[in-house]
Amino acid sequence: MIRFILPVACVMLLASCSKKIQLTKRPQPAQRPQQVITDNVLVKKYSAQEYIERYKAVAIAEMDKYGIPASITLAQGLLESGNGNGTLARLANNHFGIKCNSDWRGKTILQDDDQKDDCFRVYNSAEESFRDHSEFLQRKRYAALFELDKNDYKGWAYGLKQAGYATNPRYPELLISLVERYNLDQYDRKEGRIEKAEREEKVLAKIEEKAPEEKAPEAVKAPVAMNIYEVKQGDTLYSISRRFGLSVDDIRILNNIGGTDIKIGQLLLVSK
Repeated sequence: MIRFILPVACVMLLASCSKKIQLTKRPQPAQRPQQVITDNVLVKKYSAQEYIERYKAVAIAEMDKYGIPASITLAQGLLESGNGNGTLARLANNHFGIKCNSDWRGKTILQDDDQKDDCFRVYNSAEESFRDHSEFLQRKRYAALFELDKNDYKGWAYGLKQAGYATNPRYPELLISLVERYNLDQYDRKEGRIEKAEREEKVLAKIEEKAPEEKAPEAVKAPVAMNIYEVKQGDTLYSISRRFGLSVDDIRILNNIGGTDIKIGQLLLVSK
């Protein structure tokens, strides 16, 4: 009789323990909902000069690694992030408007762009955004740019437009005007013939390696569709702001204008 009771008791004890284990099992935490940006708001935090001081070393490091002029990287960052004051730059450390794709495994944020609730990448730091921008440019359509000298900012400005990076025909002139207004070319570096050849070989080999699996650029970053306006006789900041549905403060932040003075022929960014 004892032989029969002992096995039954053990089975009952194990069943009791199993129930206890199941009862004390912690529920899995709910997945955090994806953040949605309801509007692209500019908040005055950085001036253009402050932005340049903050990120010039990052741009130089990217130039030394890949050959993209630091002046071009800084000018694009100033433009596409509104001097670092745009919503994507502030909330997502995304300074170049790079979107998600099927390969992206990081955090994301949603914002209306080409479509409602377009998915944009979230970076842990601005430095990650600058590196991803360099990686983004390593595509077949931009390959010819890496054969330019790494201090040829004018060649890069026109080459980006020709390769389809931006839709506005004045995009190269605006980049060049930023480079020359803030002397950004002081951060560019010449390279010797051997150094240039070695750098080209590495970057172009990487582009060739990525080519077979390259996604359409539009899936990651649509061509920049910036509205660029050339100041004409009789224009004021107020009249320009009314024309493009912006506030005067928006235009000041986007173009780093302290007062109200604008000059005929001056190129102004009038989209955000």
